[in-house]
Formats: sequence, C-alpha cells, structure tokens
Amino acid sequence: MDLESVADELYALPPGEFVAARGRHVAAARTAKEPALAKEIAALRRPTLAAWAGNLLVRAAPEQVDALRRLGEGLRAAQEGLAGEELRELTRQRNVLVAELAREARRLAAEAGQPVGDAVQHEVEGTLHAVLADPDAARAWATGHLAKPLTARTGFPGTGAAAAAAPAARPARPARKRHLKAVPDSGKARAEELARARREAKAAEREARDRDKARRRDESRRDEAEARLTEAADRVGELTDRLRAAEKTEAEAREALARARRTLTGTARAARESRRAADRAAAQVAGLEGGRETGEGA
Repeated sequence: MDLESVADELYALPPGEFVAARGRHVAAARTAKEPALAKEIAALRRPTLAAWAGNLLVRAAPEQVDALRRLGEGLRAAQEGLAGEELRELTRQRNVLVAELAREARRLAAEAGQPVGDAVQHEVEGTLHAVLADPDAARAWATGHLAKPLTARTGFPGTGAAAAAAPAARPARPARKRHLKAVPDSGKARAEELARARREAKAAEREARDRDKARRRDESRRDEAEARLTEAADRVGELTDRLRAAEKTEAEAREALARARRTLTGTARAARESRRAADRAAAQVAGLEGGRETGEGA
C-alpha cells in the first residue's frame, strides 16, 4: 500500500464514501506499522462535488485531458505572440471543448449515482478554464486527485467577456430587464444611466462578497467537521488495534487453560491409579506381615 494508490482509490469514490474509506486506510496503515503513511492518508481532503466530477472526467476521458492541455499550451503561446486570428480560433475551440467536457462530467456523475446541478457544472467549467490558463493547474487536474475546483487566473484569453459567451450553466438568478423610455441622448441621461449601472454593480459586488464569505464559512465548518471525523477515525483505529490484541491474548489464554485442564485430567487419573496401586501394595505387605507373625507365634 502506498499513498498514490490509496489516493487513486479514494478520489474515485463518491464524496459521501470518502471519509469512511479514508479512515479504513488510516487504520490499515497503522496496523501495518506505517505511521508516516497513515498521517499522509489522514491529510487527504474530501473532494467537493465539482472537484469529484472533474476527477471523474480525468479517469473516463484521458484523451480529452491531453487535448485540453495541448489547447491550453496553444492559447498561452498565441497570447504571448499576439497572434490575433489564431487566438480567436483557439478561443472558439476552447469554448466548445470546455462546454462539452463540463456536460460530460455532469453525465458521468449521474451515471455514478450522484447527479449534480448547474452550479456544479459551472464550477467544473471554472476548473477547465484554470487548466487551460495554468500548466500547474493542468498537472494538478491530470492527477485526478482534486479536492476543490480550480479557478482560472484573470487576464487569460477567453476567461472574461469571451468566457461569458461560452455555453455555461444558467445564472443562479436571471438578469433583470430594464425597460427604458427613449430619451434624448443628453449628458444628463447618460450620467443617470451610469449612476444606476454603478449602483447595480456595487450591489452585485456586495452580493458576490457575501456569497464568497458564506462559502468560505461553510468550507471552514466542513473542514473542521472532517478534522473531527478524522480524529475519531484515528481513535477508532487505535481502539480496534488494542481490541484485536486483547482478543488475541484472550484466545491464547483460553487455549492455555484448555491445555492445562487436559493435562490436569491426565495427571489426576494417573495419581488415582498410583494411589490404588500403593494401597494394594500396602495391603499386600500388611497381609504378609500378619501371616508371619502368626507363624512365629505357633
């Protein structure tokens, strides 16, 4: 057993089965007297649904993994070389491939018995954008061991306005439609429109920050719960080892007791037979002595 093979197994499981399976491997490593490996396994984090779906994609479609990594290399090279036409074509390919792979990840998750929604599909797309933008992210994704979805760095082609044009999950809340009266193209009208747009942008930013804060809070709570569960699993492993040792000692003691009882039975039987033989010999001696005394008296 090694960390790589254990991680391969754990990150292929549905997230709901991850913690229990990790605890079993931690206990097995301890039983095998490998405390360093047990500690490394215990440090593996439970994947989110989006990370798990991305891991499924790596396992089910390795050829697409290579295609995406090559496309990312081409996009980065085109950006550095400022090849406009090539960059536009590669960005188009990126949009098509990312959307296709995100849908495939969603389908794979459903086949694995864990259907996911639009929000998870959108996070998978974010991971794929990160894979295209960053070779380190691509290498991390290719392991199939992601615990959290990846995020694309800003400034990469296709991650801003172009990304918004790509097929993606529906927004959590439809954009409001504004019905504006036709007004003269005056500076005042433009100023009012700009002020309104700024207010809406600020409101959207506040909501995004609030949601990010709530997400970080929930992730922290999840991590704390996982840490407690890991600690409990470790304790269970220790107690299981002690119980097995005690059961082995008990079994050995029972076997020793059974042997001692069998030995005692044989010894007691031999002692009784020896006692009867001694009694017979003593009686014979007494009889002979009594006969001699009678003869002498005559």
